Amino acid sequence: MSDALRTEYRIEPLTAQQVHDGAAEGLAPLLRDAVEGGASVGFLAPLDPAEAAAWWRDAAEQTARGVRSVWAAYGPGGAVSGVITLVRAAMPNQPHRGDIAKLLVHRDARGRGLGSRLLATAEEAAAAGGLTLLVLDTETGSAAEALYRKAGWIRAGTIPHYALTPTGTPHATTYYYKVLGGA
Repeated sequence: MSDALRTEYRIEPLTAQQVHDGAAEGLAPLLRDAVEGGASVGFLAPLDPAEAAAWWRDAAEQTARGVRSVWAAYGPGGAVSGVITLVRAAMPNQPHRGDIAKLLVHRDARGRGLGSRLLATAEEAAAAGGLTLLVLDTETGSAAEALYRKAGWIRAGTIPHYALTPTGTPHATTYYYKVLGGA
């Protein structure tokens, strides 16, 4: 990874208060940018700013309970350019597992390796926190699939008509997993 990329974007973990405070300012616009750009991240277009901010406020509550961790990438000028969250499995028989959720990179910051850096940050934190298995899902055929494969994630399978694109069209979703720390 180039030093220029490290300098251009800094990645920081966010506290629950920072997620809550950033919900409307930086995180909600990032989520809206993803939806407007066609990313299937759970919402239909157009995504109302209040709905996007509410999702992040809920994420802040999960962060306060220790269920979700959030990292934000800040670009030139301090704008939020990317984010990733890690959600720990809730069931007692899965203390070793987590889900990668909401890996978002602003359309203006794509193609610079920021998604890979965010993913690596979450993976490292998961391993340091004792997690040995991560799972994620992504729209089949999306650019994100190449990112995950390049990062060593293994395709588990595809489910047809799993979710709707932001425009309301059904699409398939592919699940991936990654074993951490040689588990």
